[in-house]
Amino acid sequence: AMNRLPLLFLTLGVYLTSATTGIDTIAVISSSSFSCLKNNGYHFYIGRVGKSNGAIDKTGIQNIKNAWSGGMAHVDAYLFPCHASSCGSAKAQVKDTVNALKNAGAKFGTLWLDVEIYNWPSNQANNRQFILDMVSECKSLGVTVGIYSNNNNWKSIVGIDWNGVDKYPLWWANYNGAANFNNFKPFGGWSKPAIHQYSGDVKGACSVGNVDLNWYP
Repeated sequence: AMNRLPLLFLTLGVYLTSATTGIDTIAVISSSSFSCLKNNGYHFYIGRVGKSNGAIDKTGIQNIKNAWSGGMAHVDAYLFPCHASSCGSAKAQVKDTVNALKNAGAKFGTLWLDVEIYNWPSNQANNRQFILDMVSECKSLGVTVGIYSNNNNWKSIVGIDWNGVDKYPLWWANYNGAANFNNFKPFGGWSKPAIHQYSGDVKGACSVGNVDLNWYP
């Protein structure tokens, strides 16, 4: 019976890794590097398109195009909103981001809206409205939308129990190093995430710069 054990573990291992692993990074990645990443077991990429200073991230847009040509199975985009008075409204920022993608011919699956503690004002009611405005602009542009956040950020920015956008998928940031949803504590109306960003700022495979590692079942 003993010699059958390793086989069991092998098949179990294959089963456990049949989920999907991917990366996000602001580093430049060529099409050939994406091909290499694909061969190393990474199958999706999420590129930054809107920077926190309100500028469009042209590197992120090019990465999105390179990811498709390198053979990634899924490619998404994310918008880091700007709250400086010099930046446009929530709706304008979404519109500018989507236009930049479309004008560049960069197709994408979901546009993730980044809700993390960085320059968000202290007024939670205004912050909630800002998020609702971003979401409604995505809807009116026919764009699939998701939310990037975690418990601490949500609590600080809109209040831990605010569930105004819980019908959209959650990209959950929690650097516990575990490619699963096991330690998820519900917040904001979400009972479980869609993607787990489980490790941050690690050296990527294929000599790609620092990346965040993501997983979904």
